Amino acid sequence: MVSNVAFGLKMQGVQKSIRNKKALDFLYKFGLKDFTDAYPYQLSGGMKQRVALARAIVSDPSIMLMDEPFGALDSQTRMLLQEELVTLWRNLRKTVIFVTHDIDEAILLSDRVLIMSSRPGKIVKEFLIPTEIKRNLSDRFHPLIHDLKKEIWHLIKYEVQKEIQLANFS
Repeated sequence: MVSNVAFGLKMQGVQKSIRNKKALDFLYKFGLKDFTDAYPYQLSGGMKQRVALARAIVSDPSIMLMDEPFGALDSQTRMLLQEELVTLWRNLRKTVIFVTHDIDEAILLSDRVLIMSSRPGKIVKEFLIPTEIKRNLSDRFHPLIHDLKKEIWHLIKYEVQKEIQLANFS
């Protein structure tokens, strides 16, 4: 698994001893110390996702693009990895573009949420997330999140209904 996480560094021409040390550091940071020699089939879905995050971060990108990274996980693992991602973001201060269909996840992991139309895909509205939201599990029940979630849901519902009507008349 170390070579898997270190692959990006290898492509950057980083010396083997340095890339392996960095990969191990991230595997330890992600709670995978006991699985450094494991094969993918030996890992749970959450562990595989942590390996993918470590692989993405170890190369020190200025921007991370994440497309539904937690979509296939059970809800408990998803929440834990969301918190891990927020902690990493706070420590590394990287720009993350995060695509999700989960409204709660979008609000809790973002500074702003962009809602897109169906076809053609374009941004229909931007929501700025209030700074009072601290991005942790307990803030999932913050009144501001409830109100924001409701507003976002109504806009998404409107966009979906529009798409259904167009499909029915085609």
